[in-house]
Amino acid sequence: MDTTRRDFFKTATIGAAAATIFGFDLQPAYAQLKELKIARAKETRSTCPYCAVGCGVLIYTIGDGAKNVTPQVIHVEGDPDHPTNRGTLCPKGSSLEQDMLNPRRLTKPQVRRPGATDWQDISWDDALSEIAQWTKKTRDATFIEKDAKGNTVNRCEGISFIGGCTDTNEFNYLVVKTMRSMGLVYMENQARV
Repeated sequence: MDTTRRDFFKTATIGAAAATIFGFDLQPAYAQLKELKIARAKETRSTCPYCAVGCGVLIYTIGDGAKNVTPQVIHVEGDPDHPTNRGTLCPKGSSLEQDMLNPRRLTKPQVRRPGATDWQDISWDDALSEIAQWTKKTRDATFIEKDAKGNTVNRCEGISFIGGCTDTNEFNYLVVKTMRSMGLVYMENQARV
């Protein structure tokens, strides 16, 4: 049978009218569907990582908590108890589940060596070691002890730091102390916006 668009709309209209006339209420079915989806899930409160607003999100995962089992994200929604967004999310925040489940999401550090065209996977220990080496090398090469007038300034102008909106005050306090102890001048935090 070849169904046209017009036939589809006629059938849908007749079905909706029949459901209304006979008193079918689909709201309990929709509520049951949502209840079943997250009934066994663990609820985790988090913060949306995208902008400086810092909206609260609820992330629902299924997993038995065993050490060798990675929890599976099954649902993400706005946190209705969060004072910033009160359960609402922008389009980017609403797509968090897709970002977490994306097969192209990076889950380990990668490096592209000078002259190479491809990225190579490295271990977390190697990544941290290389970051430390490059930070020390850059700081040593760009550290300024005295300015043009001979005043002691002890600053590093070759490294900058930017913080994110999901960082806590305690984390930002420690970061600023660490960066200032290295002599960094250029620091910014997205939460200031």
